[in-house]
Amino acid sequence: MATTAAATHDSQGLSGIHTRLARRGLLPAEHLVDAGYTSLPHLEQATREHQVAVSGPLRSNPTRQHRQNEGFARDDFHIDYDRQQVTCPQGQVSAGWHGPYPTSSPTAAPLIVARLAKNQCRPCPARTQCTSTADSARTVGFPPKELHDLQLRVRAEQQTPEWKTRYAVRSGVEGTVNEFAHGHGIRRCRYRGQGKDHIQLVLTAIAVNIERLSGLPPAEETPTPRRPTAFQHYLDQRELPRPKSWRTLGTCPGPSRSPTESSSDLAV
Repeated sequence: MATTAAATHDSQGLSGIHTRLARRGLLPAEHLVDAGYTSLPHLEQATREHQVAVSGPLRSNPTRQHRQNEGFARDDFHIDYDRQQVTCPQGQVSAGWHGPYPTSSPTAAPLIVARLAKNQCRPCPARTQCTSTADSARTVGFPPKELHDLQLRVRAEQQTPEWKTRYAVRSGVEGTVNEFAHGHGIRRCRYRGQGKDHIQLVLTAIAVNIERLSGLPPAEETPTPRRPTAFQHYLDQRELPRPKSWRTLGTCPGPSRSPTESSSDLAV
């Protein structure tokens, strides 16, 4: 259970969660998360520092062409990181390459900006499919190579039936979150201070676990009894009575006592 300030973005808590799980030897090979945790820098950090594959919906390309599904989106441009140039779908090569620049968002990757010149875009017959800017020049922004490769690989993997089947397990987590929010009113804390709020969350989680365990059906198979200890075996061999709390332990129950027999009578 991790508790952060309300203004802290979800993905900023991911590294601390992995660090604490690693300290306790509980790191998973794959961590299924929602879209709030799937920023490229944090996916890369989890793999590099903890060898954990973070799986969750990765946000799609934000360009207007991609959202409207018309024209040339960013993925239609060929990016050559070695030569630091971008080639558009009409074969024009970018005239400038700048960055990477840090972004204002803590969840966004650094941005490289490639720009085509006006004299390349204005006479292009497909200009209206590419840009609507006043100067008629197209600018393309994209993350550094390692993050760009990770982005392409993750987006391609998320289209496969295998990934969708594996990620469906996440629905159980969403059900638990819904139970916390609507069944226990956890969206509003009862106390002031992050420390007290954390205690409330932990106690609520314990209560939810107890409630779920109490609702499980009884096991159909009889549990295997524990083997008797050396001292219990010693008592059984000599037909000496066991203390009351030991009668159900082990495979060789001792002789029974009368209901009026006190525990002090069992001293050896």
